[in-house]
Amino acid sequence: MAADPKALREDVRARYAEAARAVSTGEKQGCGSGSCCATDHDAAKFGEALYDADQRAGLPEGAATASLGCGNPTAVAELREGETVLDLGSGGGIDVLLSARRVGPTGVVYGLDMTEEMLALAQRNKADAGATNVHFLRGEIEEIPLPAESVDVVISNCVINLSTDKSQVLREIARVLRPGGRVGVSDVVAEDRLSPEERAERGAWVGCIAGALSVSEYVAGLEEAGLADVDVTFTHEVAEGMHGAIVRAVKPESVRRELPLVGATATGACC
Repeated sequence: MAADPKALREDVRARYAEAARAVSTGEKQGCGSGSCCATDHDAAKFGEALYDADQRAGLPEGAATASLGCGNPTAVAELREGETVLDLGSGGGIDVLLSARRVGPTGVVYGLDMTEEMLALAQRNKADAGATNVHFLRGEIEEIPLPAESVDVVISNCVINLSTDKSQVLREIARVLRPGGRVGVSDVVAEDRLSPEERAERGAWVGCIAGALSVSEYVAGLEEAGLADVDVTFTHEVAEGMHGAIVRAVKPESVRRELPLVGATATGACC
């Protein structure tokens, strides 16, 4: 029997709330060996170990220790001064704060997360970092609370695999991107040879494994959402046939779709 999407979403929310509470109380992590995603796998393949010392320097400790991803999207997104960036599933805010450095005072970075505990941690990290061009939003990545064509770059770090409606996430990414905008995402991606059942055998949904898309599924989903130049590049294996990967795509300049604002409320300054 297929798992209930609502139950899976609540499992994810509870797992990341636990992680945020653990960081807030001074523990290293609350999800197992190094990361929510790494519970059953090598922790060196997830979390703060994927950021070099220069990147972590100057960040609040809570931002680095709360990093739970499978990559480093800020290293591949080619952010530029003055751009508007959206981080899906921003957690404790490490990628938001690193992006804020890259886009500078004329740029803006939004972090979107559904977990109250993570948002509270992110707000503290924002204050500790003195970031003035950062806004954290409460909401779900299936309903991004930003207008159409409002951001230049969408990043995410090992979060899209956790969604129970990935096609909707990819459509929302395309909706909020400006023409010419781009995607630079780190995620767990399966080799095409693995069936959904075989992916589930390698790890749990909340462990970032069972819900992962395959390469061809990712490419097809982004193209169906209206994005182009899609590329999926494996970076390191996290389970047999499952890889941390960089996913890139662009929104063609000619694409313009007037879609309505959907979503949730902001916990910080917005728009």
